Amino acid sequence: MDPLFLEALRAVVGDVGVVESLTDRIAYECDALSSLRAVPGVVVLPSNTEDVQEVVRLCHTAGVSFVARGSGTGLSGGAMPQEDGVLIVLTRLNQILDVDPANFRMTVQPGVTNLDISRCVAPFGLYYAPDPSSQQVCSIGGNVAENSGGAHCLKYGFTLHHVLGLEAVLPDGTLVHLGGPVVDPPGFDLVGSLVGSEGTLAIVTKINLRLLRMPESVRTLLAAFESIDSAGTAVSGIIAAGIVPAAAEMMDKLTIEAAEAAVGPGFPQAEAVLIVELDGPAVEVDETFHCVQTICRDSGSSEIRVASNAEERARFWTGRKAAFAAMGRISPNYYVQDGVIPRTKLPEVLQRIRTLEQSSGLRIGNVFHAGDGNLHPLICYDASVEGQSALAAEVGGEILRYCLEAGGSITGEHGVGADKVTHMPKMFSNVDLETMQLLRCAFDPTGICNPSKIFPTPRLCGEVPGPYRAHPIEEAGLAERF
Repeated sequence: MDPLFLEALRAVVGDVGVVESLTDRIAYECDALSSLRAVPGVVVLPSNTEDVQEVVRLCHTAGVSFVARGSGTGLSGGAMPQEDGVLIVLTRLNQILDVDPANFRMTVQPGVTNLDISRCVAPFGLYYAPDPSSQQVCSIGGNVAENSGGAHCLKYGFTLHHVLGLEAVLPDGTLVHLGGPVVDPPGFDLVGSLVGSEGTLAIVTKINLRLLRMPESVRTLLAAFESIDSAGTAVSGIIAAGIVPAAAEMMDKLTIEAAEAAVGPGFPQAEAVLIVELDGPAVEVDETFHCVQTICRDSGSSEIRVASNAEERARFWTGRKAAFAAMGRISPNYYVQDGVIPRTKLPEVLQRIRTLEQSSGLRIGNVFHAGDGNLHPLICYDASVEGQSALAAEVGGEILRYCLEAGGSITGEHGVGADKVTHMPKMFSNVDLETMQLLRCAFDPTGICNPSKIFPTPRLCGEVPGPYRAHPIEEAGLAERF
């Protein structure tokens, strides 16, 4: 990398804020999808918004690409760096800037971890609803980029539904403020455009979050089933009864085995377990909880355990949230896939996955947000065996095909990133992709902000996509609207 460019970076963030040695840069070569790797040209650790602005301005002037990274827990290669680019790591922007309990909102920097947000506001009887399995370590900036959900997204929605406003640095270094402290501000929904854009439109440096009051009552049960189909029937029955649980999570036998080996939650031996959690007013929760137990029994549950206290409830959730990482206990390597199907298609798609498991020879564990049909198949393989890494990727792609054929999507909350780029044309037409690209080019006309993600190439901002033309922000008349 150009020595003058590196010197300019050091002038902004100091010597300790620039990581140049190959040994140190290798630590940033991938996110949690470790099968996709690239050593960044240089790593920069800004300490504040002004640092981010100056670094981005330098990149814009020099025509150098950049990628923003938080805690690196993403599972789609969305934070995978460019070998000739700058990786901007935001972990030092980790301050909770303001808490406004009277108005159920707070303002944080992107490096704050998900769980620390709820810990901070718990004394006020409040909490932050989105709770990815990695919430102890994942940063809120990454949650915003990927529109993460978590176990409780069934009732409370994804990150998008809890972000009121954003401060962001555009790819030319301009600082903009989108949205604000009110729930539905007038004008274009530019907050909605940035949330879930996977870091391809801007770098978020400040987030205004919506908080919720802790529910009066929370009740959780774990039901064991002798088949995944009967567990799926229970989920469909619960929703059909007009009950919207806070969470409805399912794990199959293989993921139960892994969780037991990792954290020992004491789950029953079964083909599947279903965790259902209800929250809200005590009277309502008590009544609907009784209905959920009845539906589980009628669907063939062999055992139902009701959490009698907070400790037992936490043990249920520890077992569920450990499922991804726990697969390392039973397999040398594993590949986490992420797709969505209609709830009613659950038995059909899971049967196809079981058949695929037999034909491929790779074990596949299944853990998913059963309430909203978000599947997370865990494909086990051994990278030391020639061809198994490629086979695991093929199996993952086949599962995505099953999801699309069932009327679903190629991602629920993990994003497209670099992992699913080639699958985008299977879900969207060329006109769809070109229209999305026009929005991307309005924010980033030079194509330097997290390039090679989401969209299949060639589809860069400097090219003419089909019959359309990508315009810079000024030409599109959008600059004055930010």
